[in-house]
Amino acid sequence: MIEAITQTEARKLFIHGQALNKTTHSAYDVLLNLGYVQIDTISVVERSHHHVFWSRFPKYKKSDLEGLINSRKAFEYWAHAAAYLPMKDYRYSLFLKERFKNIDGSSWWPRDKKVMKHVLKRIQQEGPLLSRDFKQESSKKNGWWDWKPAKKALERLFMEGELEITRREGFQKVFDLSRRVIPKNISLKVPSKEEYCRYMIDRTLKHHTFASELEMSYLHKSDLKKIVNKEVKNLVEDKKLVELNISGLDNTYYIYIENLELKPKITSRLQILSPFDNMVIQRKKLLDIFNFDYQIECYVPAKKRKYGYFTLPVLVDQKFIARIDCKVNRKDKSLVVISYNWEKIEYKLKYLEKLKSKINSFSRFNGCNEVIYPS
Repeated sequence: MIEAITQTEARKLFIHGQALNKTTHSAYDVLLNLGYVQIDTISVVERSHHHVFWSRFPKYKKSDLEGLINSRKAFEYWAHAAAYLPMKDYRYSLFLKERFKNIDGSSWWPRDKKVMKHVLKRIQQEGPLLSRDFKQESSKKNGWWDWKPAKKALERLFMEGELEITRREGFQKVFDLSRRVIPKNISLKVPSKEEYCRYMIDRTLKHHTFASELEMSYLHKSDLKKIVNKEVKNLVEDKKLVELNISGLDNTYYIYIENLELKPKITSRLQILSPFDNMVIQRKKLLDIFNFDYQIECYVPAKKRKYGYFTLPVLVDQKFIARIDCKVNRKDKSLVVISYNWEKIEYKLKYLEKLKSKINSFSRFNGCNEVIYPS
């Protein structure tokens, strides 16, 4: 069975799945609604993980995320990138950790057993430690040690599941033994490949409402992609999933049958989104569904940038209307709007004042006292 919907209906379903059409009452609700929130280090404006929470929970404060970590409602690991995930999903991270143990090593996470044993012993004896706590151990002391191998060993032990990030100090990771971090009531049974693939399918469809098979196995290896494709077919045969045909598009998407009954109402709320927001991370889908061709240009050489270093997509109603390039001047607590780039000139006439009002809110979220606009 194939269900046909219009692109307008698809946009509404997508926005609904991303919880951008409703009021959210806590940071935890945001995390549950999205499945995970990507962590990023870029701090031109407030870091993206905080931005994603704020976009859906306007009363959000950074201490809210700290509260989720401290209360063990959330943990850090890998989704398609480093991310905060709900602790209830911890079991599924064990599948990736077991696979990681079979990776011999790389320049990022070399397997140096001697260093790893030393790092683990110190944490066992001393409690939670940061990578900087190993700086004092210079090569002069024993002929084989310096800080960088310790840092890589910490990351390797974290990726393998021996260590967890118990909290952060500033943006620095504090590592502790997994058994001292993970609550006793959390299952530690490692999922099978099939279970893990079902989890990926379910997470993607819950938080995007509809998705392609490629989205469900995004950035995973070919063996998992094959299992995802097989499990999707099984779910279709079991009449749990249905193929979705979106008018004007060739891509095949899938949706839970019960979600075909959704008739979401889309508010006229204007949103300034992070470049790493769950809503925009699938660039091809964004282009297909919203006709919005977006690229983050901080990785593009300056001379080749079209819109700016860290442009933020602007969503209102069911359309992306603009992208704005901003930066925070922390010394004088000002938000500098470097440029506006409107998708259509009529959007500027219709939404300029509304966008400025949202920029004022975004400025306060960034801890700024004023907004400086381009002259």
